[in-house]
Amino acid sequence: MKTPLIFDGHNDVLLKQYEGGAAARKAFTTGNEFHIDVPKAIKGGFGGGFFAIWVPSVMDDDGIFERMMQPEYDIPLPEAIDQGFALAVAMKQARALMDLESDGALKICTNTADIRATMDSGKMAAIMHMEGAEAIDADLDALHVLHRAGLRSLGPVWSRPTIFAQGVPFRYPSTGDTGPGLTKAGFDLVRECNALGIMLDMSHLNEKGFWDVVKTSDAPIVATHSNTYEICPNARNLTNDQLHAIRDSSGMVGLNFATAFLRPDGQMKADTSLEVMLRHLDHLIEHAGEDNVGLGSDFDGAMVPEAIGDISGLPNLREAMVAHGYSDALMEKLCNGNWMRLLDVTWKG
Repeated sequence: MKTPLIFDGHNDVLLKQYEGGAAARKAFTTGNEFHIDVPKAIKGGFGGGFFAIWVPSVMDDDGIFERMMQPEYDIPLPEAIDQGFALAVAMKQARALMDLESDGALKICTNTADIRATMDSGKMAAIMHMEGAEAIDADLDALHVLHRAGLRSLGPVWSRPTIFAQGVPFRYPSTGDTGPGLTKAGFDLVRECNALGIMLDMSHLNEKGFWDVVKTSDAPIVATHSNTYEICPNARNLTNDQLHAIRDSSGMVGLNFATAFLRPDGQMKADTSLEVMLRHLDHLIEHAGEDNVGLGSDFDGAMVPEAIGDISGLPNLREAMVAHGYSDALMEKLCNGNWMRLLDVTWKG
């Protein structure tokens, strides 16, 4: 099953491009060793999604994955990153996205008509997203410039503090109630994103920050790549109350494929069944509503179930969803339609 085309709430392609340079750029079109490239997209029916600009911390990624394979873990938040340094990295990753567009590998889209037309043409549709607002200054000058450059989605934090808010640590078992809420600058950021029509992403925000956004924002509440706490009690996952807030705002939650946020034992292991993904989808649909749930894979940024492997394995997920009893209409919503509905009411050109 290559249809419906999947529009995805989160990937880390731009980190791979930033780290790999010219070789990574070429391989994205011809085929690479990562989760996403053009040949795999064609094979898997991948229509595009949110391409994240993310500034890496000085951390041992392999060490993090190893610790997340333990029965319990509590990985401290990385230190805050200097805004000037973050902006320089963000510019390189934004340039990398533009280079992929120049190569004809994808098209950067800033409205849903463009997304639909691009997917219909067989090319990947890309939203410029920023995961963590380290590159944004308190005066929000960079926000306005990046918006003019195509930025249409922003997470105030990754799992580390910014001048706007605090993220959640990689912690299991744990709720997301791990620190204070938005700062004064954070409230200003929410209001300015609302004014510009930049979608706000709650995925790494702690619980107090989440509720601060709920009471401040006039836009739908969105978590692009988060799962349900009731099945996997990880600090990254959402409680039923949070899912109800997403439902009540006509927002969105995208199912995260990262296995540590899927498995009831919270462990980052590839031998994770598609059945547990379906359990999360069922729960998300029950509590957020079938119009407010989609997919948010975290491809190229996480370990995903081996039954999927990369985007060429997306037909396996579609087939499991159909076998589980999801109707054609529901499949259209979950695979791409709900994201289009959400963006139609969030973006302002």
